[in-house]
Amino acid sequence: MLSPRSLLIRGMLVGLAAGVLAFVFAYLVGEGPIDAAIAFEEAHSEAAVGEPELVSRTVQSTLGLLTATLIYGVALGGIFSMVFAAAYGRLGRLGPRATAALVALAGFVTVALVPWLKYPANPPATGSADSIGRRTSLYFLMLVIALASLALAIYIGRSQVTRFGLWNAAILGAGAFVAVIAVAQVLLPSIEEIPDGFSPLVLWNFRLASLGTQVVVWAALGLGLGAVVERGLRRESVLSAH
Repeated sequence: MLSPRSLLIRGMLVGLAAGVLAFVFAYLVGEGPIDAAIAFEEAHSEAAVGEPELVSRTVQSTLGLLTATLIYGVALGGIFSMVFAAAYGRLGRLGPRATAALVALAGFVTVALVPWLKYPANPPATGSADSIGRRTSLYFLMLVIALASLALAIYIGRSQVTRFGLWNAAILGAGAFVAVIAVAQVLLPSIEEIPDGFSPLVLWNFRLASLGTQVVVWAALGLGLGAVVERGLRRESVLSAH
């Protein structure tokens, strides 16, 4: 296995590439709905008229967006590489590519999809300043519940392998995860703050773009790190043979 330092560096480099891909996707798919939402806000808000821009919209949608996706990708890539290291060799006979893909899938579902289903991202002009704190707190609460549910699912799956076999134990763990998430989704309060007259198509497209950006990041991490680690292990094997 690669050293922790080597694996961390590889993970961050893969995360950097994932950040670039996320920027391209977010710029091409997400900027249109954002522009439409801003236009709606300017047309319906007297306070927005005449306010000077601290950062131009062009900078926000290019350099600002690129900086955000790169920082997010590098940080997530480093964390992902450490989780991969903990999982590799503990998932049966799965190789680096399959392990990375499975970890990426679990990460996407837990960190991105589950919170998005309850508290999806909203474009400009749809949020209330009074509810930002509450919405943020509920979003992170849903994220914590999702992570705790994943830990519970892993514990149940590992503890029941001997009794029920690997496949059935995995189903039990997944069932426990779905059950806890379903209860949390029902019990946690919803926040509806979409103004009257706002286009549902713009809202839907923005939310799909935000989720799609997460799909790009996690897919790039899973596919990229698995390929990089497999190549590194193959190279170490050849060097050790000589």
